[in-house]
Amino acid sequence: MKTSNFPRKKSIALLLDPDKAKGESLQNIVRTANENKTDYLFAGGSLTFNSIDILIDDIRKLSSIPVVLFPGNLLQLTLNTDIILLLSLISGRNSELLIGNHVVAAPYLKNAREKLVSVGYILISCGNKTSVEYISQTEAIPSDKPEIAVATAIAGEMLGMKMIYLEAGSGASDPVPINLIKAVSQNISIPLAVGGGIKKKQEIEEIFNAGADLIVLGNGCERNPELLSEACRIRDQFRINPPNLT
Repeated sequence: MKTSNFPRKKSIALLLDPDKAKGESLQNIVRTANENKTDYLFAGGSLTFNSIDILIDDIRKLSSIPVVLFPGNLLQLTLNTDIILLLSLISGRNSELLIGNHVVAAPYLKNAREKLVSVGYILISCGNKTSVEYISQTEAIPSDKPEIAVATAIAGEMLGMKMIYLEAGSGASDPVPINLIKAVSQNISIPLAVGGGIKKKQEIEEIFNAGADLIVLGNGCERNPELLSEACRIRDQFRINPPNLT
C-alpha cells in the first residue's frame, strides 16, 4: 500500500486501543465502521498490556478497511498492517521520540519501507494533562500559541515528513482549537491529521472546515458510537462540497 493513501482529501479514521477494543465492543464498532465506509482503522495506544497483533488479527477477521499501525511505543511494532506511521514527536524535545526509538526500530522496519509514512507528531495542550504528555515526558505546545504550532509543522514538512498530526491527546477535555488547525493547514502542503478530544458532530464539521484532511476518532466513539456514523456522513458532505479556505 502506497503512502498516497493519505491524500489531501477528507477522511475518517477510528483508533482502536489493544487494551480496550475486544470482544463484542470491538465487533460492534468495527461493524459501524464497515457500514459507514470508514477510511482507516488505526491500531495503537499510549500503553500496551495486550498484544497489538491479536487486535490486528481480530480486526482483519471483521473488516477489509486498511489497518494502520499507530505505535505508542516500541512494544507495539509489527509489520502486520497495511500502513505504519513512523511518528516523530516534533513538538517535544525528548530525543528518544525525535530519533532514538527510530534508530532502534530501523533494522526491523527496513524491509517494509513501502508501508511507512513519516509523521510530524505535534501535541497541543487542550485542557488537562493527557496520557501522551505523561508517557512522552514532553510539554505540549500551548493551544493559544498557534504560531509555534505553525513553525513546527513547517519544519516537519521541510524535514521530509509526509503528514502532520495535531494531537490533543487521549482523554483531552477539548479538541485542538479551530484557529490553530486553520493556521497550520494554510502553511503546509502535506496532509493534516487531527485527533484527540473530539466528541461532537459540530467539532467534526469545524475541524474539516478549518482544513484538516484526516480526523482520528477514539474515546469519543466509545462513549457515543453514533459519532463515527455522523463523522462519516459529514466527510461525505465535504467531499461533495469542499470548503474554500482562501
